[in-house]
Amino acid sequence: MKRIVLCRPAGPRNVGAILRAALNFGPAEIVITSPSRPSLLVHPDFELMSHGGEDARGRIRVVDTIEEALDGCHYAVAFTARARQKQRRSVWRERAPELQPMGDDSEQTLALVFGSEEAGLTKEEAAAAQEISHLRTSAEHTSLNLAQAVIVVLYSLFTGKDIHQVENQPKRIDTASRAFLKEKLKTVLAGQVARTESAAEDVRAMIDRMFTKAPIEPRDARAWHLVLRALGSEAAPTDFGVGGQEKGARRKDALERRRRLDGEGAAPDQDPDPQIDPNPGPDSAEGPVGDA
Repeated sequence: MKRIVLCRPAGPRNVGAILRAALNFGPAEIVITSPSRPSLLVHPDFELMSHGGEDARGRIRVVDTIEEALDGCHYAVAFTARARQKQRRSVWRERAPELQPMGDDSEQTLALVFGSEEAGLTKEEAAAAQEISHLRTSAEHTSLNLAQAVIVVLYSLFTGKDIHQVENQPKRIDTASRAFLKEKLKTVLAGQVARTESAAEDVRAMIDRMFTKAPIEPRDARAWHLVLRALGSEAAPTDFGVGGQEKGARRKDALERRRRLDGEGAAPDQDPDPQIDPNPGPDSAEGPVGDA
């Protein structure tokens, strides 16, 4: 489990944004020590920035001291932009992968400690953590807004599991479809468009380089076939010896498998199973993606 500890925060907008980030990249507890404004969690700006968080106020615990905030934690990392004497700061980008398992462990608590917007962490607050760390920034601007810093840290610990939506993986054309497209491109672009043999060789080499490794989706292949048809090509996969199933082959294979499973051993020219409509409609070939 992760616990975000905010020491003496002053900005209701920051705290609201941090709560929202905890909901996005959690689960994470939020504990505040000695907020500088008593109205921090009922301020309209807090409600505005925490929009979408049910019972936002009830998700945040307020305590008086850093010791109370860290009670029950197994390890604490304090974040500061200032170098501290006698304490070496780790680089968070390097430490995050090592601490990620603890943050995901329901039986351990990893505390992430942040100072106030105006003064950062006190010496005592930094010393209460087992480690101090910093987020590297450009020399042009060396510090981050409090909410921004918390968001960066939480996101770096987020594993991506149990995400809001699983992205659909794009489909890719198969090997035969890719070979057909490449040969058709070479025939048209190298054989008909290129004006010299030298140019034709360059075009064929380019097609091999680009279309052998490129992640081509079926819609991409259809678009290329439309372009090639507009240039006069009516070539089919069999013209290049690429293969592909004959019309209705998939259905015939399925019927044959059904006969074998049923133990009928029917010959290919026998009537199919009467429960299967022998003429459900036009068959669709399962061969390479061709002209749209």
